Amino acid sequence: MSYQAGGPGSAGPPPGYPPPPGYGAAPGYPPPGYAAPGFPPPGYAAAGPGYPPPGYGAPGYGPPGPGWPAPSYGYGPPGGVGGPPAALKPGVIPLRPLTLSDIFNGAVAYIRGNAKATLGLTTIVVVISELLNLLFTVGPLAATGTLVPNPGPPISGGAISTTIASTAVGFLTTWLAATVLNGMLTVVVGRAVFGGTISIDQAWQRVKGRLGALIGYAFLETLGLTLVVVLYVVLLVWINFAAGAAAAVVIGAPIGLGVLAGLIYLSTILSFAPPVIVLERRGILTAIERSYALVKPDFWQVLGIRALIIVVITLVAGAVSVPFSVVGQLMLLAGNSLALVLAAMVVVTIGSVVGQIITAPFAAGALVLLYTDRRIRGEAFDLALQTGARTGGPIPPAETPSPATTTADPTDDLWLTQRI
Repeated sequence: MSYQAGGPGSAGPPPGYPPPPGYGAAPGYPPPGYAAPGFPPPGYAAAGPGYPPPGYGAPGYGPPGPGWPAPSYGYGPPGGVGGPPAALKPGVIPLRPLTLSDIFNGAVAYIRGNAKATLGLTTIVVVISELLNLLFTVGPLAATGTLVPNPGPPISGGAISTTIASTAVGFLTTWLAATVLNGMLTVVVGRAVFGGTISIDQAWQRVKGRLGALIGYAFLETLGLTLVVVLYVVLLVWINFAAGAAAAVVIGAPIGLGVLAGLIYLSTILSFAPPVIVLERRGILTAIERSYALVKPDFWQVLGIRALIIVVITLVAGAVSVPFSVVGQLMLLAGNSLALVLAAMVVVTIGSVVGQIITAPFAAGALVLLYTDRRIRGEAFDLALQTGARTGGPIPPAETPSPATTTADPTDDLWLTQRI
């Protein structure tokens, strides 16, 4: 017995739609592509009350006409899961844990974004300090007649003392200028993190209250380094007199390596003390403790990045100053006249000035950004920075600062936050 489509036990095709020629419906099953009465077609959800079935228009409209593609249903393939959202970047760095590239790029970006308060400030400070240093060096030598090599009588003890004193004064001037410059550049970087700029006068107003602690820390650091070196030299001299030069070399070499390792360790551990003094407004001892706490968990990374920074600035400064030094030496070889000696010293000083102008802002910026990275990794400091960036927004540049606006910006207080 045969069954025809639409016969008993089967669901026939919708009215007006004959089955395809040569095919019949299986017993008890509707034709392919159609569901049993009361059920939606396969792969379609039942239409809600008041809505027509999928693929059909509202009552009174027929099915899609011939030549038109069948309506599509469902959803397309799920979109791929992308990477994490980009970190907020209101200023020179993204507010997330920083990479080495972030630190170096940020150190360059803050210089380009505020050249007046970076290169301009550095030029003023370095030129003044180098001129004073040159004056303190040349003046006593010219006064004692030792500026130009003279085959006459030996140099007197007074001339030697005067030269040493003038050299010490010149070193003190350079050291003080570098300390003040680094403090002011630290303020500039602190603002640049939020995309803000700051004038030289504003930077001075912001840092002058911290100069006492900053200079005090730099003095203690220099004093400690000097004492260690002096003690080591005294030890070598004592060994030399007691056991001879060979013993001084054999004993002094490993001791010297140990002293060098200790100095490198202390320099790394204390490297964040100046930014802490300026940005967090802490005292000397508290800043030392704070720097130790920030560096210790990731000492080797901080050491490696600082070493790389030193290598970079040394290579750049050398590449800039070496041509000037070569010219100066050639001038000295050309003759021993006073004019040539003075000209040679001026040329060498110019090379030193240019090298410092280029490298000092970069070194200060890289150190502050490395300090920022350590706070982000150790204290989730990026959350505080993101909050401040969203609420405060970028700081507009101040072309004509007034006394009421030259002290601080609200974002400066974000550096006081320790934990979120």
